[in-house]
Amino acid sequence: MIAAKYPTRFLRSYVRSKLARDPVYEAVLARVRGSDEPILDVGCGIGVLELFLRAAGVAVPMLGLDADAKKIAVARQLGLDAAFDLGDALALPPFRGTVVILDLLHYLTRDERRRVLAQVIERSSGLAIIRDAVRDTTMRYRLTVAEETFARAVGWLRVPRLDFPTVEEIVAPFHAAGFEVSVAPLWGRTPLNNYLFVFSRASSGMTSS
Repeated sequence: MIAAKYPTRFLRSYVRSKLARDPVYEAVLARVRGSDEPILDVGCGIGVLELFLRAAGVAVPMLGLDADAKKIAVARQLGLDAAFDLGDALALPPFRGTVVILDLLHYLTRDERRRVLAQVIERSSGLAIIRDAVRDTTMRYRLTVAEETFARAVGWLRVPRLDFPTVEEIVAPFHAAGFEVSVAPLWGRTPLNNYLFVFSRASSGMTSS
């Protein structure tokens, strides 16, 4: 059982809840299964995605990157065949492969997002997968802001701000770089205004369905 790998009752409960309620892990798996491209997970947290993909048989090299040293320490304790490094999304390491960013962009300023997305485009050899909550006029958006504000208040999220992007803000640089684009809601059993963005290079032969 994936959650059983974690060292504390709180983390085990958190991971069980994430896996039960959040469809993003299955969504990423569906798009990387069968690929031989290495995976860079920007904002990997405690390594749930890496553990889930390994359990599902994904054997490619994986590098998880996060700015939270405590979360990286937890991920490293999993004994997983994957690398976990402390690092900044604004200065990604050299890499070519599939780039994944889950629930990170809304902690950055608009200018920082531009810089991160530009680096993702440079490092993606065929596929980039982004999941984030987006800014719009819906109740889901308002509930997302409330939940994220609470998570910051209790210290689970150690981030300086919340600044949710629009769909167009995320999509535009990939369109300009010639990527094929797929955007779809990815709410699962949550009230959050999450969307899945799948970008594939037209020359890669990959599809974003």
